[in-house]
Amino acid sequence: YQRRVHGGNSGVFRPEMLRPMGLAEDITAIAWGLSLERPGMMKYGLNNIHKLFGHQVDLNFVKQAPICRI
Repeated sequence: YQRRVHGGNSGVFRPEMLRPMGLAEDITAIAWGLSLERPGMMKYGLNNIHKLFGHQVDLNFVKQAPICRI
């Protein structure tokens, strides 16, 4: 068994995301990031990314986690 972790994300924006920004239809835009949420999930023993982002976030956990301060 081998455990793998995504170290970064990248992708191409869909045209409907670029249209409101006033960019021409023939423009291609790329995006990338460090994906720091994955190592954070491992550190705090989370198996679902929705526990860090979205409606499943436990605010008590966020307030107690030393990396997060509100």
